[in-house]
Amino acid sequence: MQRRTFLLTALLPAMLASAAKASEIDPKQTFILQHGDISFAPWAGLPPGSGEMAKLYGDLDRPGPYLVLMKWNPGWFSAPHSYATDRIQMVMSGTWWVNSGADFTPDMAVPVPAGGYVKRTARTFHYDGVPHGAKEPVVIAIFGIGPVDIELADPHLPAWRQA
Repeated sequence: MQRRTFLLTALLPAMLASAAKASEIDPKQTFILQHGDISFAPWAGLPPGSGEMAKLYGDLDRPGPYLVLMKWNPGWFSAPHSYATDRIQMVMSGTWWVNSGADFTPDMAVPVPAGGYVKRTARTFHYDGVPHGAKEPVVIAIFGIGPVDIELADPHLPAWRQA
């Protein structure tokens, strides 16, 4: 016990001096965006009140990696669609409902609560959303390689549907 106390007493001033000399974060090297500073905006083409997106890195429509947060409001689902590349998704808050296939049957969707992971394989049809009556929106983080090149299973039907 005495040895530990001695070591702490001897090392603490050196540790504090080292911390005092630490440099500030260089935003060109380490960019930080705090939770409260993330701004969501309606995604072009979405029905009013259905959802919003926060673009954190890259662009869905340009070559290269992207990371976005998508906020889905209760009562809205995407229509069955596919993408040109795989997408990796994590549910950040709420419960997201997902399903595979070209047939739109939201009552068969599987709930994925916060912390859950979903991988969408390129050019496979799927749909997802938040059922009407859910208490809160869901926020998902989506990572992929652009451009996404979305294709609807049935382009004659709406891309977003109330459910």
